[in-house]
Amino acid sequence: MCYFCGQINLTMTQSLSLRELVEQMPTITLKEMKSIRLMKRTDTKFVTHMNKLLELLAMAQGHYFVQKVRGEMLSPYATTYFDSRDRFMFRIHQCGSRPRMKVRVRSYTNDGETFLEIKRKDNRNKTHKVRMQVPSLEDVLNDGVGEDFLQLNTGKTFADLQPTVANRFRRITLVNFEKTERLTIDFDIRFRDLQTGAETSFDDAVVIELKRDGRAASPILPLLRKLRIHPGGFSKYCVGTVMTGSGLRVNRYKKNLQRIHKRIQQGQ
Repeated sequence: MCYFCGQINLTMTQSLSLRELVEQMPTITLKEMKSIRLMKRTDTKFVTHMNKLLELLAMAQGHYFVQKVRGEMLSPYATTYFDSRDRFMFRIHQCGSRPRMKVRVRSYTNDGETFLEIKRKDNRNKTHKVRMQVPSLEDVLNDGVGEDFLQLNTGKTFADLQPTVANRFRRITLVNFEKTERLTIDFDIRFRDLQTGAETSFDDAVVIELKRDGRAASPILPLLRKLRIHPGGFSKYCVGTVMTGSGLRVNRYKKNLQRIHKRIQQGQ
C-alpha cells in the first residue's frame, strides 16, 4: 500500500545544495552504524528551517561521517501509526502525560526492511523502544503479523487499534568521528490521515535529533547554539494528527504547533 507518491519536496537549489554538502562528508555503512552503542544516551530534538540546515551542514564538515545505504545518503522512510478509535495515545501525548507510548510500523525504503515498533516514555522522561521485523505493512494490516509481539509489549491486540496517521520523510544520518553521537535529520515531511484521507506537508521544516553519550563533548551543540537552533519537542504523530485536521480537540497541541512554526520561521 503506497500512501504517498512524488519526488522530494524541496526547491531545486535546496536539493542540489543538500546533496553537495552530504557528498563532501566521508561515508559510514549501515553495518558500521549498527555497531555503535551509546550506553548512557541522551536524546534532544531541534526544529528548524531547511535554510538553517544547509548552514549547519556546511559548518559540520570535518566532524561527521554520513550513513550511506544502497548508494543513497538521503534515505526515504515511511511510517504508519496505530491508535485506539478514540485516539487515546494522541490525547495522552497532547496532555504531556507520562508514561505514554506509540505503536507504529516503519519501513526503511532503501534497504527494504519493515519493523513493528513500540516506543515508550517513562515517568523519568526516558525513551524505550522495542521492535520486531515484519515482512511488510500489508502483512500487519491484513494478517495481523506481529500481534503476539504487540500483546506482549502493550497488552493490546490489533482489534484494539487502527491505523490513524501515516507520514513520509527523508533522513540524513550522521555520526561524529569519535562515534559518541548520532544525528538524524528529517525533512520533506508529509502526512496523511488514514481515516479521512486528508494530506498535508511540512515543506521547509527540519527535525534534528541528537543522540549522544552524555559523557562526551559534542561537536554539533556549539554549532546549533551559534545558529540559534534551540531544543524543543516534536512528535511527528501529534503534528500529523493536528495538521491533517482529524476532527479531534487539539487546542493544547495547536499552541505547541504555533511555537514550532515560529522556530521554523526564525530559521528562514
